[in-house]
Amino acid sequence: MPITTLDPCTALVLIDLQKGIVGLPTAHPAADVVQRAARLAAAFRSRGLPVVLVNVVGGAPGRTDPQPARAAPAADWAELVPELDAQPQDIRISKKTWGAFTGTGLQAQLQQRGVTQVVLAGISTSIGVESTARQAQELGLNVTLVIDAMTDTNLQAHENSISRIFGRLGETGLAQDVLARLEGR
Repeated sequence: MPITTLDPCTALVLIDLQKGIVGLPTAHPAADVVQRAARLAAAFRSRGLPVVLVNVVGGAPGRTDPQPARAAPAADWAELVPELDAQPQDIRISKKTWGAFTGTGLQAQLQQRGVTQVVLAGISTSIGVESTARQAQELGLNVTLVIDAMTDTNLQAHENSISRIFGRLGETGLAQDVLARLEGR
């Protein structure tokens, strides 16, 4: 479904655009995703709308199938990329699960500000973005997914989220569509 409208109090939520994740091999160039996300953040800020910057700082407890051993992450792995130009008024959320709402206080932060809609972008499409979109939809928020401002480490997973899942959770469109809706307000 194309982007039809933005609610008067819409928040931009950028998922895991941090040095360690942006540096991974992705299906689409991470630099393009970051550039579009930065443009969206600047546009939301200029209109006094909330910008939420989410990073992942660990893993959720619980068993999973064994994963291959990995080297310890770099010290700056969880730092947001500087292109986002984080501002003091931005909402900063650090998470340990795939979705940005679980155990983070994000829902309360958005409720305090009267947010009724979230615009989502980031990495990875099928993990952090999709999980956050599912949670937002379950919480009764209107959801908009900016499909050219997200990517995944797996092309098939990215395409599955966009083609099969996102239309059931909200509206989808491009960064330019969101920017045009902001201009038309």
